[in-house]
Amino acid sequence: MIASETDARAYVVARCDARAIERLDVLASELTAENQSQNLIAKATLDFMWQRHISDSAQLLQHAPRDLSEPWLDLGSGAGFPGLVIAAMRPAFEVVLVESRKRRIEWLERAAAAMGLTNCRVEGARLENVQSFEVAVISARAFAPLDRLLNLSARFSTKRTHWVLPKGRSAAQEVKALPKHRRSMFHVEQSQTDPEAGIIVGRGQWSAKA
Repeated sequence: MIASETDARAYVVARCDARAIERLDVLASELTAENQSQNLIAKATLDFMWQRHISDSAQLLQHAPRDLSEPWLDLGSGAGFPGLVIAAMRPAFEVVLVESRKRRIEWLERAAAAMGLTNCRVEGARLENVQSFEVAVISARAFAPLDRLLNLSARFSTKRTHWVLPKGRSAAQEVKALPKHRRSMFHVEQSQTDPEAGIIVGRGQWSAKA
């Protein structure tokens, strides 16, 4: 279990190269500065950036393919978690960040540029208005309740799609609330940053009409 900033940084360092760590340091610095003008993350978590946000995002990689032939789609990217972290750690991945709020769209674009990322782009629109394309992974952090999240993003999924959805303490309950004949598509993994939190993991195509 990741229990400190030291643990968190060590966890991430072991899973990417030095250039990625430099990018993540830029993200932490830029986010700290930006948070003075807009509330991207809770101020109480600024001193625990690596534990509460960066390693919390990085751990999602263990539930996704090592190589992607299609994009990683991050919904409601907001402060850049997990999307910017995934893009920084895996420069070979194409990462698409979906965010509808103007100030946060601008922030994501500035942060990506400051980090020197060339493998991610921001879709500045509500998800309903983003043109559909096939994706390898769908992630979302505090985006919407599970059933609504799945229905909104269903048109991006295929039989090959992996779902990696950090859901905190509600993870098991949200899976259980799905229709019985469909919930077997998902299971809950333990978060490495919070002993009471879970990550909903699944694979396959979701149909909003079923």
